[in-house]
Amino acid sequence: MRCQPRYKQQVYIWLNNKQTCLLCDETTDTSVPICTPCESELPWLGEQCRICALPLSLSGMVCGQCLNEPPAFEHVVVPWRYSFPLDTLITRFKHSAQWPFGRLLGELLTQALQHRFDNDLDRPDRLIPVPLAAKRLRQRGFNQAAMLARWLSAGLEIPCDETLVVRTQDAPAQQELNAAARKRNLRDAFALAPGAAIKGQHLALVDDVLTTGATAQALAQLLIKSGAARVDVYCLARTPKPGEAA
Repeated sequence: MRCQPRYKQQVYIWLNNKQTCLLCDETTDTSVPICTPCESELPWLGEQCRICALPLSLSGMVCGQCLNEPPAFEHVVVPWRYSFPLDTLITRFKHSAQWPFGRLLGELLTQALQHRFDNDLDRPDRLIPVPLAAKRLRQRGFNQAAMLARWLSAGLEIPCDETLVVRTQDAPAQQELNAAARKRNLRDAFALAPGAAIKGQHLALVDDVLTTGATAQALAQLLIKSGAARVDVYCLARTPKPGEAA
């Protein structure tokens, strides 16, 4: 005896097709909980440095910082500027544990990366979330970079390794420091896990916001020195230079 009726046509699943936009509360039929008008009004990053994604006035250029001191990472992939309303969404995800906002941004970043993979971007072997200091992890209760990396891993079918890199110091939060202090703050801040094997691999670091790039640089240097063939950086938002409008 069948407990379900015979029906060979496609079944419309209401909960999977009917979404409410997390920004304006309007109903949307998109696959993610954001309506098309709200998505189009996000601060999409336009012209940018070809290496670090710093916002620039012209496309296809390399910023002065990358020309003078080429970073250890190959390429930064980031969809948005760190400005309203994206900065608010990230803050609510990161500091108020409002995970649906993080999940939404993670799904949109997954779509952006898949589009790049289909065109001109090489797929990495593994995703590596930026580790959080132990004290901050205890205070916050979760690592937002690790959550983003898990969502990207599921959507892109790329392995996520949360144990490859460990943070060895409970240094002050990076957002409280200027560029020079950020670099000093990160000296010997990270280490490779014992027995980690990355020789010849293409790795991608995952974080929420890229500001000066000091954290990405420190991690990329460590990975390259340890044998990685290439390191990219995937994040949600990029800040402009200090003093420039977001």
